[in-house]
Parts: sequence; C-alpha cells; structure tokens
Amino acid sequence: MSTELLTELEQAVNIRRNFAIISHPDAGKTTLTEKLLLYGGAIHEAGAVKSRRDQRKVTSDWMAMEQQRGISITSTVLQFEYDGYQINLLDTPGHQDFSEDTYRTLAAADNAVMLIDAAKGLEPQTRKLFEVCKMRSLPIFTFINKLDRPGREPLELLDEIEQELGLKTYAMNYPIGMGDRFQGVYDRATQSIHLFERRSHGSKAALDTTIKLGDPRLEDLLDQDLYYQLKEELEILDEIAHDFDLAQVHAGKMTPIYFGSAMTNFGVELFLQSFLQHALKPESRHSSLGDIPPTYPDFTGFVFKLQANMDPKHRDRVAFVRVCTGKFEKDMTVSHARTGKNVRLSRPQKLFAQGRESLEEAYPGDVIGLNNPGVFAIGDTIYNGKALEYEGIPCFSPEMFAYLKNPNPSKFKQFHKGITQLREEGAVQIMYSTDDFRRDPILAAVGQLQFEVVQFRMLNEYGVETHLEPLSYNVARWVEGGWEALDKVGRLFNTITVKDSWNRPVLLFRNEWNLHQVLADHPKLILNSIAPVGSGLQPLDG
Repeated sequence: MSTELLTELEQAVNIRRNFAIISHPDAGKTTLTEKLLLYGGAIHEAGAVKSRRDQRKVTSDWMAMEQQRGISITSTVLQFEYDGYQINLLDTPGHQDFSEDTYRTLAAADNAVMLIDAAKGLEPQTRKLFEVCKMRSLPIFTFINKLDRPGREPLELLDEIEQELGLKTYAMNYPIGMGDRFQGVYDRATQSIHLFERRSHGSKAALDTTIKLGDPRLEDLLDQDLYYQLKEELEILDEIAHDFDLAQVHAGKMTPIYFGSAMTNFGVELFLQSFLQHALKPESRHSSLGDIPPTYPDFTGFVFKLQANMDPKHRDRVAFVRVCTGKFEKDMTVSHARTGKNVRLSRPQKLFAQGRESLEEAYPGDVIGLNNPGVFAIGDTIYNGKALEYEGIPCFSPEMFAYLKNPNPSKFKQFHKGITQLREEGAVQIMYSTDDFRRDPILAAVGQLQFEVVQFRMLNEYGVETHLEPLSYNVARWVEGGWEALDKVGRLFNTITVKDSWNRPVLLFRNEWNLHQVLADHPKLILNSIAPVGSGLQPLDG
C-alpha cells in the first residue's frame, strides 16, 4: 500500500464516529436525533414528534405511517459533520415490534447511545437491545432524558443500571434539581455548572450559561437547598463511584452517563462533545480471513439493510452498505462474495433520511446507499482484492404468524413484487406452507405493527389490498440439520412444519409448553431460535 493511501485512510478513520441510539418507545429517541442534527448544522430547526399540528415533520422519520403515528418504524442513516468530525448516526426503529431491524443496524454500528427516561428508568425494550450490544461488546454511552419533568433520583438511576445491566457507571455530569426545579447540570470534568434556561420546544440551539463551581454568584443563581444537595451528592458520588476508565468503556463494561433534556435541547451539545471525544472510531472487523483493520488497503463492506421505495416517485431499492476497510470510489467494480459475480457500484448515494445526494468517495465507518436491482441480500459482503466474507446477520425468532392473502388475482404481479421486495429488505420474515397447494405467503413477525406496515406498504407502494388470516402459533424454531434431520425424527405432534425463504424447515408451536413437550419426546432433535445464517444467502423466489 502506498504511504499516501495509508495516511489518507488513517486520517479519515480518526475523524469518523458511527453510532446507533437504543431506547424504549417514548423515551425521546427521535427528539434526541433531531437535536443532534441541529447541532451538526444538518437542519436549522428541529420538529418535535408530538408537538403542535403546524410544526415541521421530523427529519429522521420518512415513511408516511411514521409521521402519522409519531414513531420510528424503519432504520435510516443520518450523516453530518460537527467540530471536524464526520458522524454517521444509524437511526433505529423506536417501536418494539421492529427490534430485528435494530439488531441488523447494531451490526453496522461502532458505538451505541442508550437513551433512558428519567422517570421510568430501564424499560423492557432497552434491556432487550442492551443484550444485543453486549453480544457485540459495543461501547454504550447513556443519556438520561426528560430532566425537565419529574423523575427518579439520579443516584437511584445509576444504581439500577449497575445492578440490572451489570455495567459500571460514571456520571460525566450531574443534574441540579428535576422537573419544575431543574436548574442545570454540573460537568465533573471541567468542574463547572451549565445553567438551564427554559425555551419553548427547543427548536433552536440552546443558549449555554456556564459558571465555575465555587463562583459566589451561584448562591443567587441556584436555589440554596438544591446547591447544598448538589454538593452533598457529589461527595457521595466521589466516594462510591468507579474511576473513569476509557478502556472499560470501549470494551462495553463501563457506561459514561449524561443527564439532560432533549425536548428543551439542554445538555445535548455537552453530550455530543464528550461522546465524540470518547467514542470508539472504526475498528477491525472479523471476517473469513480473520480480523481486518480499517486501514486495510482494499475496499470491503457489508450490506446490513435493504429498503424499497424510499423515493416513491422512482420505485427504487437501496442497499445500505457499511464501509469496513479501504476507500470507496464512485463507479468502482467489486466482487460479490455470495455469488462470485462482479458488480459495478454506480450512482452511490450519501444518505440523509429520505434525502440523498450523489457520493464520490467514502471511508471506513461511513454508510453508503447503493441502487439494488435485486443483487444484494442482507449480510452480503462486497470486496476488492483477496476474497473474504464478513460474519452474517442472524434472523431472530418471530412470535406472530399470518397468511397474507391477495383477494384480487389480477394484481398477482404487483402482489408478488411487493412481497419479494419487502422480504428482501427484512421488513418482515416470509415463510411458506409445505403444502404445494397453499401458495399464500406466511408473514412471520415480532409484533402486530409489522403486519400493519406490510399491509400499508402493499397498498400504498404496490396498489394491492390484502387480507390477513392469523395462525394460532407463537413460537418458531429452526431445525438444525435441515430436512434430513427432520425426516429422521418422524411424526411430530402439536406443531406444524413450514419453510422459510431459504427453504429451511421451521417448526411452529402454539406455546413454549408444546415446544418443551416435543423436545422431551425427541431428545436428538436440535432446534434453534436464531436462523442459521453464516453470511449473505440468496432467498428463494417465492
């Protein structure tokens, strides 16, 4: 590799930060995303999700259904610059029914920001997503939100994170009061207090008044009881808290904690500055050739998401590719690991929610959008130089199943196209009956909202009205060893066998009790709750 290219790659990697936000619905994820973009200069006014009817639609939610309901149900990518850094924010679905889309996005992230509601503390969805971060040893930065509303005691929240998630905590800043009496935060690194000033909806960047601890003016600016309470709690914190250890943060064993209010915009810039300083830059990734550093000279990347019809006018399909190594250049030709074919990457795009612009080059940590004429599947590796493949992205066990029926035979082509594209992008898992006479696809999802989104998109994007016929099963397991292993077992009771999009046998059970009963009767049968995906696999065509 030339010295010039190595220097270029090192410089590009050093200024890149890539992260995803994980949270429970309603913790304020979309609002925090908007405010980060506001500071990055990517937008000039932030629109809160549940605000007045005449306020702007939020930038990060692009699907009509998301804007109607005020929730995020797809992953988008938001790229912006701040203070010399290139930031890739992988916006994840905020709704629990779309956790699998979040799992896929976390496969492309280098860091996670865990957003917690100060009144509610840790919630079920946050715990679930934390487990995925833990599997990948992702560094986790915690933002405790909604300090301008009544909430739980800060020390209690820190203790809950330590006890329930097994993470060491380090409070980077500490709140002064809460709810109506919220007056600001104390920054432990600079020993200064950032005073909170209430502003409507925080649609503009917040003014930040900073005063050093010990400044005599603080006696007048802060309520006396809150000032003394702050001093007392800081003493407790200094006695019981762990020392800040960046190596432990990067290993996913310690989480820096920030307090603030995304809605009023307070503490967001303070968090962003500290996060950029401490977050992990793009690192080596595991492949069939071992761990590959980002400064490896040849371009490599993997597909972690597919999305159809981001631009309804053009009926496009976009593959989201995480650049892992080397330098990406427009119009380059790469090898496609799964098929062995060469693919020319024309019309690459820089993504910003629904808006996109042409892209000339990209570096490790960046996410690029590629036109996908049915070439890519989730988990695919593309590369130049020596053949390699990155680890695949698994499918998780769905809990709801329903036949999707097309009542209008004249719309067969549109129905088939819609199902194929929605399956490709992983909006829902698709399975089929083993009865050849039953051709209706079976939708397999984590929650009801996924079914609603499929029907909504089939109607709005493909012009096909559909009906659902629910199946009374809620547990799915993949058979290790495939059809051959299943044939050896013989007849099974209290279960039905279906096939997934890759023609692998999946057993559906009515409940966990039925599953345990079958396993007790057939001890040699090995069942998995995660589909056996080694790397990108080409699904069957219906």
